Amino acid sequence: MGSGIDRPQSMKVLVTGGSGLIGHAVTKRLVQHNWDVRLLDAEIGERIPGVEYVTCDILNFDDVRVAMRGRQAVVHLAAIPRPGLAPGEKVFAVNVSGTFNVFEAAAAEGIKRVVHASSINALGVSFSLTDIVVEYLPIDEEHPAYTTDPYSLSKQLVEDIGAYYWRRDQISSVALRFPGVHREGRLKDEQFLRYRKKAYEAIVELAALDRAERERKLAPIRERALAWRKQRPMEFRGETPAPLKRESPEDILFHIYAVDRFNFWASVDERDAAQAIEKGLTASFDGAHPLFISDNHNWLGYESKALAELFFPHLNETQVALSGTVSLLSIEKARRLIGFEPEYSLETQQQSIDRL
Repeated sequence: MGSGIDRPQSMKVLVTGGSGLIGHAVTKRLVQHNWDVRLLDAEIGERIPGVEYVTCDILNFDDVRVAMRGRQAVVHLAAIPRPGLAPGEKVFAVNVSGTFNVFEAAAAEGIKRVVHASSINALGVSFSLTDIVVEYLPIDEEHPAYTTDPYSLSKQLVEDIGAYYWRRDQISSVALRFPGVHREGRLKDEQFLRYRKKAYEAIVELAALDRAERERKLAPIRERALAWRKQRPMEFRGETPAPLKRESPEDILFHIYAVDRFNFWASVDERDAAQAIEKGLTASFDGAHPLFISDNHNWLGYESKALAELFFPHLNETQVALSGTVSLLSIEKARRLIGFEPEYSLETQQQSIDRL
């Protein structure tokens, strides 16, 4: 995979979607590391000193190419980040056609390195209309995809675009499969801490039941959860959907089964997302590669093998390679290819807090 070419540790880079959560974090990191950053976005948010700003619609190829001129690498983050924000056709157009425009402009300008945002949902999980089909844990980049919503389909296809431009123009790229990205300071978020405590307690109670009792308890919750997902509750309806209730024990267990299970209790700190992007720019490799980028622990702090036994009981012991609270998403490929290692794991931060 290595190209044998030493890439510079700072370059002239274009960051599309640089005003978003990840975009702001990576722009700040690159500036601190003396990169020459040009930021492109449809709307410019908080400005960072030393950054050149360009307002541009990612669907306008000519403007994208002009913004690309004189750059050595591209970070492409401009996208509609979830299906509930726009009709399916717009999600598809912005995410897929926008990515095609970025790679095509990079090819026209002779740029040979692109780091772009894919998602855990390239598999088709968080917004799935059906139950998720898990073949083994931890899930890696070889796991089959089964997309059923427009956002997940768009992320599946942007990875194909990266592969196409490697074959066509020898642009090396990584498509970073982020789970939910949280801001710095999540362990000071009282709402998150309250829910995590309730969810942990609910799972402890569930695990204490024998297998038959557990199945009797989960069967109606599973049926309700899959019926809820079949209604496409997370897709665009012209208004923000009401969040699921998370107060009573029944609410908590439903949320765990219907939402948390579909996200594998995975998350990543915005600062680690930024780290992965910078390493994707500087690492020596050839080709186009999807990479899971995640905290190396599940955010619940519960034993991962037990989560598998409770919520993916169809898997046998040979299909589960988990220990401790390790993430249910494998980051081994990202470790090997770009040297990614989480620096802001929730587990590590929690241990630091507990020592105080």
